[in-house]
Amino acid sequence: MSESTEGIVAIGLRGVKAGKTAICTVGREGHGLHYRGYSIEDLSAHGSFEEVSFLLLKGKLPTKSDLESWSEELQKYHDLPDPLKRVLEQIPSNAHPMDVLRTGVSMLGTLEPEKDFSHQDKLALRILSILPSILGYWYHHVKGKEAPLDVKVNSHAEYVMRMLKETPPTESEIKMMDVALILYAEHEFNASTFTARVCASTLSDFYSCITGAIGTLKGPLHGGANERAMEYILNFKTPEDAVEGTKNRLARKERIMGFGHGVYKVRDPRNAIIKEQARKLCEEAGKMDLFQIAEAIEKVMWDEKKLFPNLDYYAGLAFYVAGIEIPMFTPVFVFSRTSGWAAHVIEQRSDNKLIRPSALYTGPEPREYVPIDQR
Repeated sequence: MSESTEGIVAIGLRGVKAGKTAICTVGREGHGLHYRGYSIEDLSAHGSFEEVSFLLLKGKLPTKSDLESWSEELQKYHDLPDPLKRVLEQIPSNAHPMDVLRTGVSMLGTLEPEKDFSHQDKLALRILSILPSILGYWYHHVKGKEAPLDVKVNSHAEYVMRMLKETPPTESEIKMMDVALILYAEHEFNASTFTARVCASTLSDFYSCITGAIGTLKGPLHGGANERAMEYILNFKTPEDAVEGTKNRLARKERIMGFGHGVYKVRDPRNAIIKEQARKLCEEAGKMDLFQIAEAIEKVMWDEKKLFPNLDYYAGLAFYVAGIEIPMFTPVFVFSRTSGWAAHVIEQRSDNKLIRPSALYTGPEPREYVPIDQR
């Protein structure tokens, strides 16, 4: 067939514009990232996650009164229904935390179903707010403790830290988490966001869209790079060991997670921001040896492969030094990115067209069916 009838083939949809969005731009000039026109540098330096989540879902920065109401509602929706608690108590202690979140959101959808789309803003806020409670309840339960679900906090970042740790977080740890939540909040048509939009395009419910996105993010080629990056850093005792070990791994053509990006060509603009947060935490915790090892690996990757660190690389280090267990790293991604997913679900619904691409067929030509006794 001709190209006009067969269509354009782009395996993995790389470079294909699969829809319109007013939410985010990624990779302008090879390195830019903007949420609704605002640079990630400005948002992380001057804003809070509450402001950014409002911006993504409402399309504008909040006024002072807007922000107060939004923050109050985020805290109001932390509560877990008793039936959901009982489900969480049945999940094995060795379950993957991402499975806990996926199951929790799905169960919530049966308890508080979306009957129509008229309250989708409130529903988005409810899911965004309850996610740390879902994971925190299970995390503390398997340790034989009670999650501090009703703890009084000053920010969503503080609540996240309370759910992920057994000890109260420091101000520096809360600040790091607020910055991380901003940086992870949105990234255009990545795999999990596209999953949410495909689901939304069928006019399915909000919970299904978010559950599908969580399942997609669980895949190691999308989420989880921050976990793998931190595990790699922990292999080494000194920067010299890290240099030698990394060169050896590259010589064996082994992949090192946390470097390069499918869209950014010059640098990941989020990296410098989270790297500074990681440096501050390492300095305060007396763990600059870990930071120096991470920098040594970064230098080798640039010198040998011209690969720059992405957000996940130093985010993993920041989370680790803040006392968050490694399996909990990707759930932090969920706590943040749900604001972006929700914004995309709402946007998809506002001007919907069923997403249904074609495929490049590579199977056999038409053939006759052979009866079983003649095969």
